[in-house]
Amino acid sequence: MNVRAVFFDVDFTLIHPGPTFRSEGYRAFCERYGIAVDESKFDGAVAGAAAVLDAADDAYDVETFVQYTRRIIEGMGGRGERVEPCAREIYDEWAGCHHFELYEDVPGVLRELTAAGVRLGLISNSHRCLVSFQAHFELGGLIAGAISGPEHGFMKPNPTIFKAALERVNARAEESLMVGDSVRQDVEGALRTGMKAVLLHRASGRHPDEESLSARGVRVVHSLSELSIVLPDM
Repeated sequence: MNVRAVFFDVDFTLIHPGPTFRSEGYRAFCERYGIAVDESKFDGAVAGAAAVLDAADDAYDVETFVQYTRRIIEGMGGRGERVEPCAREIYDEWAGCHHFELYEDVPGVLRELTAAGVRLGLISNSHRCLVSFQAHFELGGLIAGAISGPEHGFMKPNPTIFKAALERVNARAEESLMVGDSVRQDVEGALRTGMKAVLLHRASGRHPDEESLSARGVRVVHSLSELSIVLPDM
């Protein structure tokens, strides 16, 4: 195995939202602000709001994420001047680790990689404190270095945040692997930095870009436990 360091995205790679940030949670936030929304429109609203993040600059900007959240509320039918403060509260609460759950495969895989002498790192675009994240989910001693978009100033896929992460774990790009759920942010950013990449696609079925990614040497896995199969060949 040529990989000496593995970096992980955080949101939707290591953790996923609990009820607070699902349809029922958005409805509860909105109710406190007197905003009527339709829970059944949540998934479509999230998909529609993704364009806000896709069009955003690499520089971290709170307003981008507030606008993204506002679009979700509006996509669920929310209207009025109270939408803005509601979106800001939801953005603020996203930083709370207690609103999230760790995927079941995470602890075992991280411990296995650490035991094998692989240095682990975190690269996140979120404003969640990564020190608090490690403490909350009892990952102490497993992570060699971590960096977030707000701390660094630029987000994935900007190469500078990947380079800063490499420095924190004292690793070279060519011996490092990025694992994440986003083609644009995680895969493209890593490849532009000279790192290897694995796309985590937790949904069932093939990822629509799997063939083109494979042609570029990027493997697609459906669980982190598959890394033990993929890493020896990278």
